[in-house]
Amino acid sequence: MSQSLAVNAASFELVHGEVEATIRQAEHSLEQFQENRESSEDLQNCVDFINQLRGIFVLVQLQGGVMLCQEAVSLANEVPVGATDDKNTLLTTLNNSLFVLRRYIEYFRNIGQDHPELLLPIINELRTARNVKEFPDSHFFELDLSRRFDCCVPFKTQHFLPGDDFDHHARRYRQMYQIALLGFIREKNLIVSFKVLARSMEGFSRLSGQTPLRQLWCLVHIVAEAMRETGMVMTNPRKKLFMKIERYTKEMVYLGRVATSKTAPDSIIRELVFLLALSGSRTEKTLFILNGYGKESLEFNDRRMIRHRKLLLGPGVDALQALSNAFQEELAQLKDKLDIIERGIDPDVSEFSNVVNIFKRLAGTLSMLELNQLADLVGTQVVLLNKWSESGATPTEEQLLGIADAVIAVEQASKIMVEAGLSKEVDDLAGAGSRASDDNLFLSEATKVVIEETHAGIALTKRAITAYIESNYDKANLSNVAETLNTISGSMKMISEERLAASIDKSSEAIHSELTESERKPDEKTLETLADVLTSLEYYIDSLSRKESHRGELLKLTEESLKSINYAV
Repeated sequence: MSQSLAVNAASFELVHGEVEATIRQAEHSLEQFQENRESSEDLQNCVDFINQLRGIFVLVQLQGGVMLCQEAVSLANEVPVGATDDKNTLLTTLNNSLFVLRRYIEYFRNIGQDHPELLLPIINELRTARNVKEFPDSHFFELDLSRRFDCCVPFKTQHFLPGDDFDHHARRYRQMYQIALLGFIREKNLIVSFKVLARSMEGFSRLSGQTPLRQLWCLVHIVAEAMRETGMVMTNPRKKLFMKIERYTKEMVYLGRVATSKTAPDSIIRELVFLLALSGSRTEKTLFILNGYGKESLEFNDRRMIRHRKLLLGPGVDALQALSNAFQEELAQLKDKLDIIERGIDPDVSEFSNVVNIFKRLAGTLSMLELNQLADLVGTQVVLLNKWSESGATPTEEQLLGIADAVIAVEQASKIMVEAGLSKEVDDLAGAGSRASDDNLFLSEATKVVIEETHAGIALTKRAITAYIESNYDKANLSNVAETLNTISGSMKMISEERLAASIDKSSEAIHSELTESERKPDEKTLETLADVLTSLEYYIDSLSRKESHRGELLKLTEESLKSINYAV
């Protein structure tokens, strides 16, 4: 911890008691006003107490607290004496802000660091409630936008597309962008959506040539790859950011080449660079952009920020610590009793009954905390234990290992819940140690093999076409393409993917007619469209292997791309 942070934390300890008392007074005054909305005194007291808190936070340099109190006072001033039910939203939001503020104070005392960005969601709720524009995610991210450099250097080997078919390519790349955006909005197929977005940006970049707008396409491309690599989630502010960028893809279609002379506003660039810094990605492309702006990856990355924001909304740290201790006490008893069973010592009926009861208590508590995966894992052991208890049979070694896995999962969860809260990350530990995990949960092994072979076949076809182009159109490189595509088409029919098989068949026909049999050199439009067709097929198969829904848009893109070069499916 830096000296300044240590001083702030030490200063805060001196006023902590006063802060806690003042928050309680503000909450009490607000409750009193909600019960009697004609009481101007209670409303004014609430405002005064929040202002008092703001003054304390200014003194101890707690930026997050200062901002939250400023916004809370502004909202409180919007609440009239005699407020009717239509003002309930304002009062609820104000109440929520005081709850989060209390949690943030507790958080600051435990962590010793001020992270005002954690409070942005509740700050923006306060602003939205009074119809004021929200702060962007990058509000606390300082960036020197006067530093200018070429964001497209990492793509220096890209060759530009000829301008003859600008409209054709622009429409297809915008359609790709819209498919990715739809995935973001639905929060489905995120990995595939990021891949489609990157492909769209690559296309727009090549289409734009050495123009100002190409800088935006290159930057978004790098951001998409970083977000996919690090598994960043799609929040509402991020959806809005990509919706803003979609307007520029629309202009590429409706304004044509003149749109490429535009530059993206600083606000969009700031948000994109912030996402890179937040991602935690260490790829060469990411570091190139961050270094260009004189920035480094943020230590407080996306995963950590999400986890810590959840801490502010759930039980307090003290409550989580008490819960963790209680779990570990129960588990210590359980492990002692299981050790007796494992060593083959005959436990009496009451001892076995105690084991069942402890598991039942754990399952019930986990269910109440909405850690449902862990609750189900422990509940499964309860069913098995009851069977053994009723039959008098001794569990096998494999069955005992299953019980041990459940105990280990709950033990790990109890150890990290103080920092991670009652989050999905904690609940996911149910699957981390389970020996019952089965890669065949969604797909039969045979189906998995078929999908993997299909994926490999598409990749092989793409490499063959690349070799064909690089060898100055030597058709020998295409000799196995028809057989490969015919095989994987048949495989897809076997697993009832007839629509996909039809697109593969039509792709094979297009490659055969335009590349293998044609005596003339293929034009850029045809080659580029075929590349997009194969990429879309690849992404569809990728989503198929993940058992993801809403894949139809990718097949539709494939079909429309084939239709654009006169090979309608």
